[in-house]
Amino acid sequence: MDEVDRKIIRALEADARTSLRRIAKEVGVALGTVSNRVRRMESLGIIQGYTVLLDPDKAGWGLSVVIGLRIQKGRVIKIQEKIAEDHRVFGVYDVTGDYDSMVLARAKERDDLDDLIKRVASMEGIERSVTHLVLNTVKEMPPSLPE
Repeated sequence: MDEVDRKIIRALEADARTSLRRIAKEVGVALGTVSNRVRRMESLGIIQGYTVLLDPDKAGWGLSVVIGLRIQKGRVIKIQEKIAEDHRVFGVYDVTGDYDSMVLARAKERDDLDDLIKRVASMEGIERSVTHLVLNTVKEMPPSLPE
């Protein structure tokens, strides 16, 4: 990626609905250049898609949790894949430290959270779990380009 690609990505990060024509003007290159570069970055997997960012509270997700899991050896991938199928889960990570996996999830209210925790913690192969309820979100954004 060169500086033109980075400028295009930054424009899309600011507003993914921005027209390619407007990006071309902003970046100072031809419309065809922007179009070709966006298409190339999509085909290379640099740009993986376009999405809407929701305010979780306003969208009905009142509770956010981080769940640490210790998983039986040899079962990590299968269990992570199963957990990832739950519509409330938005992140499943392999991690170092005391746990094998960290799960980021949202629940509508207390009963929904109770159901989520019981489903995850009772899965065969889960040796230990710890759930942290998020009290306040200081920052939550997808990462942007490194400087």
